[in-house]
Amino acid sequence: MTAGKQIRFWLIGLGLFVLALWLLSGMLLPFVVGLAVAYLLDPVVDRVERWRLPRWLATTLVLLSFVLVLVLMVLLLLPLVQSQVSHLIEVLPNYANAARDRLMPMLDRLVHRLSPEDVERLRGAAGNYAGDVVGWVGRVLKHILSGGLALFDVLSVMFITPIVAFYLMRDWDILVAKVNGWLPLHHATTIREQAREVDETLAGFVRGQALVCLVLGVFYAVALSLAGLDFGLVIGLMAGLLSFIPYVGSLFGFVSSTGLALLQFDDPWRIAIVIAIFLFGQAVEGNVLTPKLVGEKVGLHAVWVIFALLAGGSLFGFVGVLLAVPVAAVIGVLTRFALGRYLESPYYRGTPS
Repeated sequence: MTAGKQIRFWLIGLGLFVLALWLLSGMLLPFVVGLAVAYLLDPVVDRVERWRLPRWLATTLVLLSFVLVLVLMVLLLLPLVQSQVSHLIEVLPNYANAARDRLMPMLDRLVHRLSPEDVERLRGAAGNYAGDVVGWVGRVLKHILSGGLALFDVLSVMFITPIVAFYLMRDWDILVAKVNGWLPLHHATTIREQAREVDETLAGFVRGQALVCLVLGVFYAVALSLAGLDFGLVIGLMAGLLSFIPYVGSLFGFVSSTGLALLQFDDPWRIAIVIAIFLFGQAVEGNVLTPKLVGEKVGLHAVWVIFALLAGGSLFGFVGVLLAVPVAAVIGVLTRFALGRYLESPYYRGTPS
């Protein structure tokens, strides 16, 4: 088979695979989550298996422990989050009034400095842009949520995901060996090398970034609560969770907590404490947590991760968000491999091969 036919064969196969993902994206959520859980926990199963336990027993113990930890976290956090949400509903009118009382004098002073024509233009432009932004955000969120749960509600995902994760973890080594045996013989060595690099990149980013999110979430939640900020627990946990998207978690936490602090506190030093918490958290994340836990060699730039998450969410909904980082890792590894081949080729050197 010529090189052209091989390339055409693999491109057609890739196109059919992407088409299948797009057509089945509504039902893939429990399988994608199960695959992610199996990928994250497989090294743990391998370690437990070294205790001379059968693979199925090691898988059962690890999966049950993982589910138990999740349930305990939910049971511990749910009452706290629920109480803060109830409190938010009670005080939200007061915050709205406080924001209006503080912002209206500033807006009045600004309006008096402008001509009536400028005021009308600004009002029309603000209305149009606000409507466009809100509509775009609403469409993206609706697509993410409805696309991820089109055929399965939350209960079905909760039941199916552990089953998928169990069977994948139990048969992980068998599946890897099967796929390894299907590789085209002429390119098997190169494919294995790139697969190992993808695995190292993906494991380094996902597992490391998950630890970063956990540490930041606990730090922000505890620090904001000790600072006396209302809803500090919820804001801190959300900031830590959103830290999986570079800069988004810190930006969300900083803006929301600073805004609440301005409405809640009259003392400038208390507002400064809230700001200092996020400045300190950002400094620790950038200089300690990310270099130590994620590393500098994962090859996934922050901008590339943000683009992948937004593109995945727009194309495939919540399933696309889950698949974004693995796909970004694969594309990054393949791009570096192709660039290396190009730099060694006569196309770059300008000399005959």
